[in-house]
Amino acid sequence: MAGVYWHNGEWFSEEPKVLGPMDHAFWLGSIVFDGARGIRGTVPDLDLHCARVVQSARNMLMQPTLTAERIEELCREGVRRMGPEAELYIRPMFFVRRGLGAAQPEPGSTEFILAVYDSPLPPPNGFSACLVPFRRPAPDQAPTDAKASALYPNSARAAAWAGQHGFNNAVICDPDGNVAEFATANMMLVKDGVVMTPAANGTFLAGITRTRIITLLREAGREVRECTVTPDMLRSADEIFATGNYAKVQPCTRFEERDLQPGPVAAQARELYFAFAETARILPKAG
Repeated sequence: MAGVYWHNGEWFSEEPKVLGPMDHAFWLGSIVFDGARGIRGTVPDLDLHCARVVQSARNMLMQPTLTAERIEELCREGVRRMGPEAELYIRPMFFVRRGLGAAQPEPGSTEFILAVYDSPLPPPNGFSACLVPFRRPAPDQAPTDAKASALYPNSARAAAWAGQHGFNNAVICDPDGNVAEFATANMMLVKDGVVMTPAANGTFLAGITRTRIITLLREAGREVRECTVTPDMLRSADEIFATGNYAKVQPCTRFEERDLQPGPVAAQARELYFAFAETARILPKAG
């Protein structure tokens, strides 16, 4: 795929090879990242994504080598290099070269790398989902306060389990058995016109796009509740939809054996989001 990459003061048009088998990140997963979007010249909430990757690094005992402001500058430059019509994934990352003892990363060996590459925005065609027998870890069981690469194998096995049973995505519960999110995005549901989303309890990443959608819907007059969500609530919901950086707003059109229609609230959330994205334009529209 086409992309641009920044590492150690240089831009590359091909992926730089930066890790070896003795590096701490390669061996023990001391890597954090964030995911923003460049959407045909817009970069919605880019500042928040850049700030979060810095905080994730600190929470993973790393020593960030760039400020959020400098990372944002680099991301914007990467988007400019890719052109005004590109639909991009923007992935700033910190990783650690060396360790202190067997597992703890050595903060002073932290490095930064940025990837900005083609990643078309999926159309809002909908997806199916089911409950899976895996759960999000509690905050005292894993570094859930960071967007750490080490957390994602659990999501991958949940999504794989769902796929093996004929579904596109997984609904994962928290340690108490309440719904946390989809394997790949945050979740919202609608009942009698009220939007509900699992309350942030430290077991899942309460995403930047999730927060933005909550704000936009409330400003548009919708009631949005952050609350405990149970599997039974999904079984009786009028709408279920996903919010996340990769696909933004996507309707769930089948939950387990129950078919759902793409609903008006998901459509409204998507429309509001892309109108907001236009306020973060850094490149003129092509043509």
